Amino acid sequence: MLHRSSSSKRRGCGAAAIMVLMAAAGAAYGSPYATEIISYYDGNGAVAGYTDPNGALGSPSSRTPDWPTGEVDVTVFNAPWGTDQVLSLGRGGSLVVKFDQPVWENTDANVWGMDLLVFGNSFYNDTSWPNGAVDASASIYGQPGRIAVSQDGNAWYEVAGYYSDDRFPTMGFRDTSGPYGDDGNVLSDFTIPVDPNFSAVGKTFAQIQSGYGGSGGGAGIDFHATGLAWIQYVKVFLNADDVTEHTEVDAFADVAPEPATMGLIAAGAAVLIGRRRHRS
Repeated sequence: MLHRSSSSKRRGCGAAAIMVLMAAAGAAYGSPYATEIISYYDGNGAVAGYTDPNGALGSPSSRTPDWPTGEVDVTVFNAPWGTDQVLSLGRGGSLVVKFDQPVWENTDANVWGMDLLVFGNSFYNDTSWPNGAVDASASIYGQPGRIAVSQDGNAWYEVAGYYSDDRFPTMGFRDTSGPYGDDGNVLSDFTIPVDPNFSAVGKTFAQIQSGYGGSGGGAGIDFHATGLAWIQYVKVFLNADDVTEHTEVDAFADVAPEPATMGLIAAGAAVLIGRRRHRS
């Protein structure tokens, strides 16, 4: 039997630590969006024509069909509505998607403490059409859907108090010139949520755009209360007796960690690698 020296043990521990740190840092290089449809049942009352589940994969819609032809930018007043962009669920319906990597619950590292973003086709009521303004009621046209999460696709935990197709409506570009513009060039960041304390009450399009801070919007979900450290499956669903008649889904995104957190992970990995090389 060969006996490993204490220095070899230290090198082994160092290597393990490096792998853990690099795995955390490397997660940022996987897809931040749901990549696989596990199941879809339209339920009772799903909107006809909006039943292609593949519309819920990949990044949120940044542009959407115009009327009668062409495309325009998706904004908080101009939601995506293409049949290949939005999926509808009726009462009793459900959609289950999977990420190609774990979505971690980390209220200290994730932006605004959110872990997951779910995008639908909600939009603010424009009380100054076509100027783009929200009155004191800040009413949103949307149909909230229930959210559940799972590690293995079998044991499910509903995330109480959080809903899809709710606030905040999608903002496709950071630089769209107006609420119904078609000139956006700089995509919003669909992996960072809007500050949950932000309110659109009494604000113009430009003020909302500024308040989003470069975020693409989406309903922020914090699944800390489920007790799960990470998840890989997400379900949007409606119960058969829900008040909401139907809900719509466009995309799912893993919230990016704070930049400072990723910097610490990368720095820690670099230090361990440097120490290991020096000892060698």
